[in-house]
Amino acid sequence: MIEIERKYLVTSNAYRAEAFAKEEIIQGFLSTHPERTVRVRLTGEKGFITVKGKTDPDGTTRFEWEREISSEEAKSLLEICDKGTIHKQRYLVKSGPHVVEVDEFHAQNKGLVIAEIELQQADETFLKPEWLGDEVTGDPKYYNSQLSKNPFLSW
Repeated sequence: MIEIERKYLVTSNAYRAEAFAKEEIIQGFLSTHPERTVRVRLTGEKGFITVKGKTDPDGTTRFEWEREISSEEAKSLLEICDKGTIHKQRYLVKSGPHVVEVDEFHAQNKGLVIAEIELQQADETFLKPEWLGDEVTGDPKYYNSQLSKNPFLSW
């Protein structure tokens, strides 16, 4: 129930050709309190509710609890989420033993592309694809919960 993750900006769209899968994601937030975030996500015909805790000082590690819910439940919960729904296309790319999740944001966050990689340990090394740019791990403005309130197009 601990998530260890690093985030990067993406410098080209080369990841598209390397992707083994892609999916549309719609997500909203029931809470974006700094101590806890409650997210509702709809991915295809699957729904999820996720609770995330406060990140550690470097932004790599935090508590995460997630459960699958029906798509109908997710759609109903999305209707009562805070203003600022996130729409994105996620590409999954193998990188050594890891999977890099590349999110192309749409709507008010159009133009922003972020890659995330989940790790077993915060200091774990991994094969970095050539299209990974600057690391933005720990920068709150790149958190989806913050992008819902202060979208990329308003920066």
